[in-house]
Amino acid sequence: MESRIAQAIETKHPPIALIWADEKPEGAMQFQEGRWGCIMWLAASAAKGRPAVCDAKTFGCFGGGVGMGFGDRYKSFPGSEEGFCHFLSSGIEGWAEGPAAAKLVKPFLRGEAYENFIHGERYVKTPELVKRFLEALPITQIPKRYVVFRPLADVDPEKEPPQTVIFFADPDELSALVVLANYGRGDNENVSIPYAAGCQTIGIYPYREAKSERPRAVVGLTDLSARVYIRKQLGDNLLSFAMPFSLFREMEANVEGSFLRRHTWQELLAAKRAGHMPAPSKAT
Repeated sequence: MESRIAQAIETKHPPIALIWADEKPEGAMQFQEGRWGCIMWLAASAAKGRPAVCDAKTFGCFGGGVGMGFGDRYKSFPGSEEGFCHFLSSGIEGWAEGPAAAKLVKPFLRGEAYENFIHGERYVKTPELVKRFLEALPITQIPKRYVVFRPLADVDPEKEPPQTVIFFADPDELSALVVLANYGRGDNENVSIPYAAGCQTIGIYPYREAKSERPRAVVGLTDLSARVYIRKQLGDNLLSFAMPFSLFREMEANVEGSFLRRHTWQELLAAKRAGHMPAPSKAT
C-alpha cells in the first residue's frame, strides 16, 4: 500500500504498519525468548525494509510487553509492580524489599539497567506517582498471537488491515502530519502526546484511540531511553507519529487540495532538499 502522505511530505523513512496476526512473516526479525530488547528496534527494522515480530514471550522488556498489548507485564517485574515503581522513579534505596530484589535481578540485568534498578531512572518523582501512572495506562490484551511490523508499502490492507500506521518524522514532517490530522476535523486537538514509553505510544495508546468515534494520532519517542536506542538505527531528530488505520485513511483522502500542495509547504520541502533553511525575508 503506497501512501500519498509519505509522497507529499517526502519522508526520509517510509511509514510502517503495525498488524495483529496469528502467523509471523518469513524472515522477520524477532528477539529471542527471555532476552532483553527494545521494541523500537523492531519498528526501525520495518522502516528499513525488514519485517519484525514479537509475541507474549519475545517482547524484549516489561514495558514493551505492555506497549504491544500483551497484558499487564509489570506484575512480572522483579519485585512486582512495586519494584517497577521504584525502578522508574527513585530506585530501591530505602525500600525494605530492595536488597532482595537487587540480588534477584543482578544476573539478568546488564550494567546500565542494573544501575537504573538501584538508583532509579528518575523519570517520575516518586514510586507513589508511578502507581498513578500505571493506573492511567490503557492496558490491553490483543486477540492475536503476534504483533507484526511491516513496511506499509508491502501491506495489502484487504488481507491484513493495520491496527496502526507509524511515521518516523523530523520536525517539518511532524508539523505537516499534525496539521493534516486536524485539517478535516473542524477543531484543533486531534493529536495527543502522552508521557509513556516509546513502544506504548505506537501500541496501546493508538489501540485505545481506534475505539473512539474520532480517533486521534499519537506523538511519541519523547521516551528518552527509546531515543538513545532509535538514534543508532534511524538517526537523530525524529519523533514517532502513530495513527489508527481509520485516521490514516482519513488523512490520506485529505492530501489532495490541502496545504501540502501549496507554496508554504513546498518552500519547506525545497529548503530540506537543498539542505538548508531559506534566508529570512528583509523588511521593506
